[in-house]
Amino acid sequence: MAGTKEIRNKIKSVQNTSKITKAMEMVAASKMRKAQERMRAARPFGDKIRAVAANISHANPEYRHPYLTERDTVKRAAMIVVTTDKGLCGALNTNVLRMALAQYKEWQADGEEIDVCCIGGKGVGFMQRLGANVVAEVSGLGDAPKMETILGAIKVVLDGYNEDKFDQVVLFYNKFINTMKQEPTMEQLLPVKGESLGVPTGAWDYIYEPDAKEVLDQVLNRYIEAVVYQSVAENMSSEQSARMVAMKSASDNAATLIDELTLVYNKSRQAAITQELSEIVSGASAV
Repeated sequence: MAGTKEIRNKIKSVQNTSKITKAMEMVAASKMRKAQERMRAARPFGDKIRAVAANISHANPEYRHPYLTERDTVKRAAMIVVTTDKGLCGALNTNVLRMALAQYKEWQADGEEIDVCCIGGKGVGFMQRLGANVVAEVSGLGDAPKMETILGAIKVVLDGYNEDKFDQVVLFYNKFINTMKQEPTMEQLLPVKGESLGVPTGAWDYIYEPDAKEVLDQVLNRYIEAVVYQSVAENMSSEQSARMVAMKSASDNAATLIDELTLVYNKSRQAAITQELSEIVSGASAV
């Protein structure tokens, strides 16, 4: 059995760790509320632009935008992987990166080449260790991500698709369900698949002013930007929720460990006292 001094030092160490995890839990709870407000503010525009994209994809205009046209063969794909910049948020990053890795290996098995755009430091590190071709990366988004921060990475992917470097673009992120549940999600961005966005009711057709190409260029670019920004907002809300839950679990585990160590300490102390008393009694008897 360890000495009382070692046990006492271990109890103090666990107590110090518990203070840190408790503080991080409270900070995450505060940030979670703000992150959820930003996420809910982004959802209405994201849902509406998805509906517009679905309607456009089912229309029959005289001009068919490249973003709406399915490629005959997919030889090269691009992945946009949204993760967190920091850890200590449970299995949040692991789940989405596992999904991205499974798709990455599936494309590799089919002989496709893959380029990766990473939003978040954890994804950058993972993809670099994997040896993937990272064409764009964004990290250090902070607690309130701005659209202009991620526009550069999005533009790299869109330019690659326009120049036929990519035949498909897929987005990976964690969708916020509730405080206890975050769902890793894979969503195809390009080409736009109306079936995945929902089938509109009735027949749709449009009159474009000044012309179809100019209008669709603007609308579909805003669609891609809005979906990626919403995914970042969803992932950030998921991050704070997962971190709060993880730190609460760590604090609870620390309290349980302290109770167990205190019991061991008391037993060790009692054994030492009993031994000292026995030695005193034995010494007195000998005299």
